[in-house]
Amino acid sequence: MAREMNTEEYRDFLLGSIRTATLATVRADGRPHAAPIWYGLDGETFVFMTGEDTVKARNMRGEPRVSLCIDDERPPFHFVIVEGTAELAADDPEMLRWSTSIGGRYMGEEQAEAFGRRNAVPGELLVRVTPKKVLAYLNIAD
Repeated sequence: MAREMNTEEYRDFLLGSIRTATLATVRADGRPHAAPIWYGLDGETFVFMTGEDTVKARNMRGEPRVSLCIDDERPPFHFVIVEGTAELAADDPEMLRWSTSIGGRYMGEEQAEAFGRRNAVPGELLVRVTPKKVLAYLNIAD
């Protein structure tokens, strides 16, 4: 039977397995835009990188309210939907640390440093999404 995740299940779902999140933003003309992202967590805050000239970045500069969807596509199906506000930073002193951490999470520790250095460069932004509302459910198909 479907049920809401508790705090431990929520964090384990977000960090225990490697999943991408789908980031939903709004274009200047009101059209939606969705894109996959790699992410990390800083407490409750989602952290990711994007290029300053990407559609995602332009959209978040104009409208910082975003939504993230992280799901498990295998039965019995689980998901987390986060509504929040994005803050973008160009020369954040933690950019290399986060870029390395996120790169290692998705590509393996042996490639973490290479991904970190590749992504913590001028033209990249560190994005932090502060959750305002979270829906997190397990066992949707049960």
